[in-house]
Amino acid sequence: MFIVIFFMVIGVLAGFFLNNKLFNKISVVITVLIWLLLLLLGIEAGSNKELINSLGEIGIDALLITIGAVAGSVLFSWLLWKAIHREKPCKQKVANEG
Repeated sequence: MFIVIFFMVIGVLAGFFLNNKLFNKISVVITVLIWLLLLLLGIEAGSNKELINSLGEIGIDALLITIGAVAGSVLFSWLLWKAIHREKPCKQKVANEG
């Protein structure tokens, strides 16, 4: 656990002190690495015979959990978006009306 925290702190410090054009494209690299990790996770899950054999038992539960997680994420993302981007009253418009 400390190794994960150590590397996170090193990354934050590197981003803070080396804030230049080199790090502007880092989001693309992160996206590609996440895709690679998901691919490797899928390969590992697909090669696990015990997991594949028990899909019939856990299939509907996994489907319901997935739908709930996605629906919750979409709902709270939308609520956060609405809270951040709500229209603020314009002072000039309010002053002209009064």
